[in-house]
Amino acid sequence: MADMAPRDLSQQIAEVLARVPDPEIPVVSIVDLGIVRDIGHDANGSWVSLTPTYTGCPATAVIKQATRDALDQGGLGHVDLRIVLSPAWSTDMITEDGREKLRRYGIAPPEPASPEVACPRCGSRQTAEVSRFGSTPCKALWRCLACHEPFDRFKCH
Repeated sequence: MADMAPRDLSQQIAEVLARVPDPEIPVVSIVDLGIVRDIGHDANGSWVSLTPTYTGCPATAVIKQATRDALDQGGLGHVDLRIVLSPAWSTDMITEDGREKLRRYGIAPPEPASPEVACPRCGSRQTAEVSRFGSTPCKALWRCLACHEPFDRFKCH
């Protein structure tokens, strides 16, 4: 791997990480969610920087281990892992593909530059926050006023 150009190595790393599912939302990868902050290289080696969706996220250790396992299995055991908390993760880091996967799974992703929340089931924008605390620390519980279904929504931060 030492002879591989950084660009080729970055692409190989990115392809491996795109197959690592988020442990709490297995329909999206850690790349889809924007948890993979950076893939880098310098004279000392290569690294992947990970930023959890929520400071203190209980899944951080699981994500780090799954990433390490995937890199090792992909022949990339020499790549270091770094947890980066600053700047904090933002919902703006979720890819468009990730937003669509979340929507199909029943989680309302925050829409860039839109204060409205669409129900992931029926699409209605007649929704209301029920509780600031949802199924995980990074999500809030919402309810659709049209179809009456509850749903999680990523907290905007």
